[in-house]
Amino acid sequence: MDSIELDDLQRRLKALEEENARLKAVGAAVLTERQKAESALAESEERYRTLFNSIDEGFCIIEFFDGPHGPLSDYIHVEANPAYTQHAGIPNVVGQKVREMVPAEADGWVELYGGVLRTGQPIRFERELVATGRHLELAAFRVEPESRKQVAVLFQDITPRKRAERELQQLNETLEARVVAALAERKLMADLVEGTNAFVQVVDPSFRWLAINGASAREFHRIYGILPKVGDNMLELLEDQPEHRDAVRAVWSRALAGEEFVETGEFGNPSRARRSYEMRFNCLRDGNGQLLGAYQFVYDVTERLREQERLRVAEDALRQSQKMEAVGQLTGGIAHDFNNLLTGIIGSLELLQTRLGQGRVKEIDRYVSAAQGAAKRAAALTHRLLAFSRRQTLDPRPTDLNRLVMGMEELVRRTVGPEIALEVVTSGGLWPTLIDASQLENALLNLCINARDAMPEGGRLTIETANRWLDDHGAGERDLEPGQYVSLCVTDTGTGMTPDVIERAFDPFFTTKPIGQGTGLGLSMVYGFVRQSGGQVRIYSEVGQGTTMCLYLPRHYGKETDKPSALAPKTAVRPQASHTILIVDDEPSIRMLLTDALEEIGFNVLEAHDGPTGLKLLQSDATIDLLVTDVGLPGGMNGRQLADAARTTRPALKVLFITGYAENAIIGNGQLSPGMQVLTKPFVVEALASRVLDMIKDGTGRS
Repeated sequence: MDSIELDDLQRRLKALEEENARLKAVGAAVLTERQKAESALAESEERYRTLFNSIDEGFCIIEFFDGPHGPLSDYIHVEANPAYTQHAGIPNVVGQKVREMVPAEADGWVELYGGVLRTGQPIRFERELVATGRHLELAAFRVEPESRKQVAVLFQDITPRKRAERELQQLNETLEARVVAALAERKLMADLVEGTNAFVQVVDPSFRWLAINGASAREFHRIYGILPKVGDNMLELLEDQPEHRDAVRAVWSRALAGEEFVETGEFGNPSRARRSYEMRFNCLRDGNGQLLGAYQFVYDVTERLREQERLRVAEDALRQSQKMEAVGQLTGGIAHDFNNLLTGIIGSLELLQTRLGQGRVKEIDRYVSAAQGAAKRAAALTHRLLAFSRRQTLDPRPTDLNRLVMGMEELVRRTVGPEIALEVVTSGGLWPTLIDASQLENALLNLCINARDAMPEGGRLTIETANRWLDDHGAGERDLEPGQYVSLCVTDTGTGMTPDVIERAFDPFFTTKPIGQGTGLGLSMVYGFVRQSGGQVRIYSEVGQGTTMCLYLPRHYGKETDKPSALAPKTAVRPQASHTILIVDDEPSIRMLLTDALEEIGFNVLEAHDGPTGLKLLQSDATIDLLVTDVGLPGGMNGRQLADAARTTRPALKVLFITGYAENAIIGNGQLSPGMQVLTKPFVVEALASRVLDMIKDGTGRS
């Protein structure tokens, strides 16, 4: 190879090397650009993903597909940010189809977003997502190209705003216009449209009006004689009316201190007709919670209050009518029962008189027995009525309920029969209670009989005692004063009571038993007796499950005593006596019977028809060992007053009160003085004689 060829070859090789270097440079530049592009794309995707995941609004991309309802009739969520769940209330939506998520609402959502997909026109709208109860504000636009069949949705939960709008609309439903402007950043009310019958005012913390509608200004002028306007200070306008100024300051100061409240009051000149207003106060705050002032909505409620008063009067009249109806029912029941009893008494006495006139004395015993039986039933009916009305004469004594219940266990067991299992549960350390033990025994037996009748096929009867400490809440539920009580509860597993039966259970003559099997006075007697004793009765019952009747009796803080009752008649042979007894009663037949009965024993008897006459005899020199007096006497002096007056001169005088109706205050609320006792009408002559002999033999009582 010659030199020329070698030079040419070197020249070509150099050219190739230069071209190779150029190509390498170009390749490196292209690679760098691609790397830059890939890096930029990665950064863009990262920014998108960060924005996608961190924005407060919910965001998703949905993709349409052909479903069973036709072409493009369903869509699936292909992307969704975390805020989706927060705003829509549906978690894990990626991969879910709209017709599976909200089948009842799917058609509406498909129609809206399908329109965006078909037209390419973005939309903004508000709609409720019924499935979650959320109100949403949404914007949707098509993801290009159209062939992707995708729509992007941006939305946020505006439920609180919608709720606030509804509340504001309800609050202002009588307004002819709405709050139309906003001040600063957080929608401060700036104007109230005129023409409403509500009085609206807005004031700042210095009591200067920021807004006042015409109705409110005119009413202010009517009340105070001053026409206010925006910018005026209400306290300065009322400077010469200090009484009104102080009242205005007091009520507005509460709202300006941050309190939201409603008040009703009268305003205006006392010499003219005053109107009543319902005032609703609220405070205004900025976005940072800073107090900007207070606003007030006021309504004239004069007519409404007058209508309420008319309604109250009507209700009072209705209650009075119901009371009179109850009285009519009570008197009708009493008249019916007493007519039956009086028929037996009158008929027996009439036949007794006839047989005596005929000399047929062998037949008189059955007429006497019939009359006595009817009279005893009448006495029992009277006692029940007095118990219901809480006017019976009680003999309260400190009583141990455990001992009383255990003493009656065998009687109750025989009464309810072998089909009913009886269980007695007594509480250890039970407090004593001040009660008429015999009346409580009657009440307990009555409750047990009712429980037996509620279990015709047998069951379980439980009698339970317990100490109860009632706080304000517990006492309020039972209509009692807070404090310590002793409870006596009777529980059965019987038929139970419906609410309407419970409500009427204590009404006189109300009974669910068949005709002839109950008078309807049993529970009313129990209720009256317990209430008269300072306690309460409560019914706890469920149909088919049984009933619990609970008596709540006040705790007695004195010592329990076993002092026996002196009411039981004695049948022992009585010694003859020669003491003098004064009988004071306004009923001649009673004086006659008492006199004959006591004289037959051997007592000397003096009589008086009223308190003043009896007092004259007691203030005389006559020897009187015992005063027997009715409590209710004519002449301006009752039996207790007579006894107290007599004891001023005869301090050792013994007194026996006889009464069928007496206020506790007259007898002494169960706290009789020593040497005083009570005998309840009606009574048998044997009981009177035994009681008189018991009192006489304890000492002559002479002074």
